[in-house]
Amino acid sequence: MVASVEHHEPDPHRWQALALVCVAFFMTILDVSIVNVALPSIKTSLHVSDNTLQWVLIAYTITFGGFLLLGGRAADLLGRRRMFMVGVTVFSLASLVCGLANTIGVLIAARAVQGIGAAIVSPATLSIITTTFEEGSERNKALGIWGAMGGSGAAAGVLLGGILTNYAGWEWIFFVNVPVGAVVLALTHPIVRESRIPGLKGFDAAGAVTITSSLALLVYAISKAPDDGWATGRTIGLLIGSAALFVAFLAIETRSSAPMVPFDIFRIRNVTGANVCGFFLGAVVFSNFFLLTLYVQQVLGYSALKTGLTFLATAGTVVLVAGISQALVTRIGPRPVMAVGLTLITGGMLWYTQIPVEGSFLTHLLPGYVLVGVGMAFSFIPMSIAALAGVEAEEAGLASGLINTTQQIGGALGVAIAATVAFTHTQTLLESGHSAASAATSGFALGFWVIAGISAASVVACLLLVRGRELEEPATAVAL
Repeated sequence: MVASVEHHEPDPHRWQALALVCVAFFMTILDVSIVNVALPSIKTSLHVSDNTLQWVLIAYTITFGGFLLLGGRAADLLGRRRMFMVGVTVFSLASLVCGLANTIGVLIAARAVQGIGAAIVSPATLSIITTTFEEGSERNKALGIWGAMGGSGAAAGVLLGGILTNYAGWEWIFFVNVPVGAVVLALTHPIVRESRIPGLKGFDAAGAVTITSSLALLVYAISKAPDDGWATGRTIGLLIGSAALFVAFLAIETRSSAPMVPFDIFRIRNVTGANVCGFFLGAVVFSNFFLLTLYVQQVLGYSALKTGLTFLATAGTVVLVAGISQALVTRIGPRPVMAVGLTLITGGMLWYTQIPVEGSFLTHLLPGYVLVGVGMAFSFIPMSIAALAGVEAEEAGLASGLINTTQQIGGALGVAIAATVAFTHTQTLLESGHSAASAATSGFALGFWVIAGISAASVVACLLLVRGRELEEPATAVAL
């Protein structure tokens, strides 16, 4: 049995531990977007259709979003360091298989397993930070670094995907994870301190199965909706099935002696507020990168490498501004910083609604890239801090899994909605005689109007649901 998570002395290896878990977390976020610019090369190499090709993205999204909550709770119960190492191992081995895949079926299956590994790693990294650093300025600094890695990961994925695809081949967007994962594994045991809930009372298997199945089915339905149609029997049936499983999960949790999700955690206002904002932010950020990548490649005609290089502006801005964001959160609290960040992102989305057919990087892209970069640093970091403020160390994995889950589910829904709006409008204009470039640009612009509306809703949610400077007492852990 591992000792209680309460430690009186600061962990002497806490900053090295932070570096390790941030590298692993960065890899998982990177792999959400790194594949985008490599898809044309994968299509040519493996000789697959567009309908089949999209599953290289969907397979990862389904398992990543569906297993996050389970991964977070497993870290609480079975050990954060242990589950972190399991996740990195699964992720790295699956990455190796992805790179070696010579058929699309093998690649899609390996991507699904890779998503499971990511779903274990991501919440484990956040809960390790929470239980390694005492709540206050030092933890805020650590979470600021973690948030910068996550905030820049999506943009950096497009950049690195373009570079690796152009110079080494699409296989290397997966191979690169293997040596990084091996180094992380070799250093984790001597550097990262183990922690878990003392007095383990068993595992809520029924709750784990129902919530994981519900989330996976929801992500699958959302991901397929742009192709199948939102009003089709298939999509509606999948959504009903997901809802039924979620109702079953709620019924199980209210009766379980050791629930997977003790609902008392939602009595902490900042946890609830951060998760609502995280849902909206995920929808905005994921769909933003999705539409921009298509616009830059399909309308402006940029190569994979050039497309990736443009996103360096966003990724670099996030890293540069992260320290300012963390310091402001420590000084004035998460709500005002988060509100400013979400407002800046909304401004970036509105900027993109004006994209022209003959756009230039400096005039039409760079201002938006910088706005979104600053906004992401000012959003992800206070959101991560708020999502864990007042949470007992014993609930760290649960809180980590929740904020990651809401962002991933929001991301899947945001991409589906933005894609449906953009592609439907584009098709309508093509049928009315517009040129392909003009129709696509108008479609993307309309998609950005929708994303801007979602982003504006996140600002309202932040102001209404997230507390100001006052701190909350940790919620009393129940049913442990």
